[in-house]
Amino acid sequence: MTDLLTSIQAALGLPRTPIPFTAHGALPSAFAVTDLACASIGAAGQAVSELLRQQTGHLSAVEVDRRLASFWFATSLRPIGWETPPLWDPVAGDYATEDGWIRLHTNAPHHRAAAESVLGACADRAAMAKKVAQWRSTDLEQAIVDANGCAAEMRSWEQWQQHPQGLAVNAEPLVHFIDSQDEITHTWQGSVEQPLAGLKVLDLTRVLAGPTASRFLAGLGANVLRIDPPSWNEPGVIPDMTLGKRCARLDLHQPADRALFENLLKDADILLHGYRANALEHLGFGAERRRQLAPGLIDVSLNAYGWSGPWRNRRGFDSLVQMSSGIAEAGQRWKQADKPTPLPVQGLDHGTGYLMAASAIRLLTERLRTGQGGSARLSLARTARLLIEQGPGTNDALRAEDAQDQNPQLEQTPWGPAHRLHAPVTINGTPLQWALPASELGSYRPQW
Repeated sequence: MTDLLTSIQAALGLPRTPIPFTAHGALPSAFAVTDLACASIGAAGQAVSELLRQQTGHLSAVEVDRRLASFWFATSLRPIGWETPPLWDPVAGDYATEDGWIRLHTNAPHHRAAAESVLGACADRAAMAKKVAQWRSTDLEQAIVDANGCAAEMRSWEQWQQHPQGLAVNAEPLVHFIDSQDEITHTWQGSVEQPLAGLKVLDLTRVLAGPTASRFLAGLGANVLRIDPPSWNEPGVIPDMTLGKRCARLDLHQPADRALFENLLKDADILLHGYRANALEHLGFGAERRRQLAPGLIDVSLNAYGWSGPWRNRRGFDSLVQMSSGIAEAGQRWKQADKPTPLPVQGLDHGTGYLMAASAIRLLTERLRTGQGGSARLSLARTARLLIEQGPGTNDALRAEDAQDQNPQLEQTPWGPAHRLHAPVTINGTPLQWALPASELGSYRPQW
């Protein structure tokens, strides 16, 4: 456990002081996913404590609850009298090929269309399975990627270590910090209770990793504005992930919306984005342009497969990276199963999300000290390596969830009332608390 935490602390430039992890047990898994939850959430809490030490001279104690950290890596929301929509498209999932296994990610309509452009229209899983079985894994993965879809062949860790992309990711740091030369004077407007009050966070991320980061920042008082394209939706995760945020829509291909976006960016303190490596460049908002618009910007970005190597611009998601990097294959052997066995939660997404939040807070701490902004780059594939190298998980089960784990306060969401789980990290004097309930995408105007 300490190895994971000290690796993360070293990557973030945090003091290597122990953080107490209370409660017992772990999510059953081939890998130490509960330890990843505790270490990543704990490091985000420690980054807050170090920011407060710089600003107030007082160091707040940080503590993580193993059970709550594990539960938050699944979902934090407990609906009352309603259910969140399913997470997966009906044909998304793992399929046997002629020579192995492949995972198809079809949650977005255009990604499903890409898979069907290669395999033919499929009404259900049975029809898809028949067609996939006629392909070799490597050929089908490439064909779907070439069609702008999302797929991943199941590889072992050993195969990933010999793959050009695996080799590229191995050479990357867990968090790649890049200094910025522009200087700007910002005074701290926060308090011990709300350390990020007065900060504007522009969130261009989707699904889980980036939204986990912005949800954590919102819980510390930041003003988070999430921007999505006009037709984007991800109904299965929105009630969990939009807590504390305002959500608006912009079409960055339209001149009027581009102008609105530029104005939002000019006022932003922190930008979170999870587009493929070259996507913002193609839209005319590359790193240089972002710095021109917002000197002193804290720019934190996430990529699926890493920032170098042949796959740096490949579309990817947690479940696909688990297939590519050997996690699902190791899980299959661990469980003695007849099919790929991923982590019990989307642990790469959540873990990387808390690392993104911690990176943003570290950059903010530095900006308050020197006046300089900066950027941080992270990837799901590099977080996967951190987890795999930590070694096996444990079968020491968690105590089942009960009503005591929930915050009694009701959250009135557009879908119905809900409770949230208690926060998984305690930062002395700094409660994680969210001023806004979860909301639908596009329910606010694109303005601060």
